[in-house]
Amino acid sequence: MQGIFILFKAVWGRAAGRTGMVLVAAILLFALVGPLLGPDPMAIAITERFSGPSLQHPFGADNLGRDLFARTAAGTRLALFIALVIVSASIVAGAILGILAAFLGGWVDRLVTILFDVISAFPAVILAMGLFALYGNGISNLMIVVTLIFVPQFGRMARAQTYALRKQPFVDAERILGLPRHKMILRHLLPNVIGPMIVLASMNISAAITIEAGLSFLGLGVQPPQSSLGSLIKDGYVFLNQSYAPAIWSVLVLAILTLGFTLFGEALRHASDPRMGGRK
Repeated sequence: MQGIFILFKAVWGRAAGRTGMVLVAAILLFALVGPLLGPDPMAIAITERFSGPSLQHPFGADNLGRDLFARTAAGTRLALFIALVIVSASIVAGAILGILAAFLGGWVDRLVTILFDVISAFPAVILAMGLFALYGNGISNLMIVVTLIFVPQFGRMARAQTYALRKQPFVDAERILGLPRHKMILRHLLPNVIGPMIVLASMNISAAITIEAGLSFLGLGVQPPQSSLGSLIKDGYVFLNQSYAPAIWSVLVLAILTLGFTLFGEALRHASDPRMGGRK
């Protein structure tokens, strides 16, 4: 706990880190509290369609008279949930594959490396559209597809870290003492590998949110009537000649969200890497 406190203190000591933490905290507060303060995001009121900002509708209303504040808050909460699930699953899958590839070596290492190269060879959106064409749209398929896209990044990092650790004297000592492989991985390799991967995860949350928004904008992710930042931007684009509000608020929240996590992730990387002038 003390190490985490020191790390976050180092992040706060950087201007970019402070900005990122404030933006992330503001967005988290909006996502958690916003849906509780606003009306039902699904409630339709045709008589109020495209109404401007007011006390009743702080962000205005969309083409069906639904409250944009509530829909944007619900979309932000969903985007954060999807991004956290994607990044968590990517860490688990990448750590397992990367550690096993480096620890076992041989044909296992070659097979995992080829798998990572094949996945990385496809552009993210093209790969996602191909998999959606095979298995259909929806939130669950969206999370599986984007997780598949992210796994090679975490897997390569886990593989590189494990290669560096397997040559360390304490690993050789445990091997000589006859410690089983699974205990060696859980006790020594995984705790030393997971730290850098968490730093990478903090930087990839913004990427996961952006990919989800892009796929939802194309109609491949979150499906109506659920609100997503991508679908809200799409609705705003379709009705842009009638009202700017649906597009402006969702784009603004998405920009703050990605900027906050990007700045926080960069500051965390600097603080955790002594070679970049961070924590010693």
